[in-house]
Amino acid sequence: MVSQPRSWEVLRWFRLALQLKGSVVPAVLPRTLICGLFGVLISILHELGLPLELPAVVVFVPNVVLSLMLVFRTNTAYERFWEGRKAWGSLVNNVRNLARLIWVAIEEQQPGDREEKIRTLYLLPAFAVAMKQHLRQEFLPEEIQSLVSPQQLQRLKDLNHPPLQIAFWIGDYLQQQYETRRVEVYQLTIMVERLNNMVDALGACERILMTPMPLAYALHLKQLLLLYSLSLPFQMVQNLGWMTGLITGLVSFMLFGIEEIGIEIENPFGRDPNNLPLDAICRKMQHNIADLIHSNRLT
Repeated sequence: MVSQPRSWEVLRWFRLALQLKGSVVPAVLPRTLICGLFGVLISILHELGLPLELPAVVVFVPNVVLSLMLVFRTNTAYERFWEGRKAWGSLVNNVRNLARLIWVAIEEQQPGDREEKIRTLYLLPAFAVAMKQHLRQEFLPEEIQSLVSPQQLQRLKDLNHPPLQIAFWIGDYLQQQYETRRVEVYQLTIMVERLNNMVDALGACERILMTPMPLAYALHLKQLLLLYSLSLPFQMVQNLGWMTGLITGLVSFMLFGIEEIGIEIENPFGRDPNNLPLDAICRKMQHNIADLIHSNRLT
């Protein structure tokens, strides 16, 4: 009974290890092949009697520098990825809290108040969808059509910053409810704070998007990686002989892969497999709002 799950885990591990989708293998394979072929060339020249050996002490300092730069590159990229995930997590929590407050705290004094409240509740996931579109620098997706009115949709299409306009609409609704005495001032303060937190999450993501890795650092790391990978055959050819090309390719694959992972995750808002699942997060918020409305209609 215990061996079956263990064997399944072993098979699953190997399946993930050999999976190409979501990996950096396709991106780094051309560079790896070039370095490996260069190692084969050095092996041939060495067999012909050319003195191509390079003492290991010569490349000790570049090894240390390259290691530190790769660690810094990866840590910086993951920090950006994690900060983006925290911003979207904060957005989800604030959408849920604000939706609950709007539904429970705002009084319904006239027949049309509930419909207006529901339209405002759907503006909350609409804000998330528009924010996702804004970060991806794309046009408004079709999924937002079911969350806003046709007039609002047309208005959003004419703007450069749709999520900010949606935040204005939500704020106008809250202010209107306060002026018509459907909500108390302390309740309005809490709801506006939740709305401000949503806009803060948008600003945090924009900060990540608008602050790329410095070009000089990225270029220098690529140059150092290339020089180091091309110097590997000179370090190994005396001891490895015809295996130099293979080992050079393997080491280059590891180094190029680490750099490519940093490139993949430094902008976590795209559509790549290694980016944040923004589509799933937005759908989850829409389902939360729909469940809130449906459950309260049944009571």
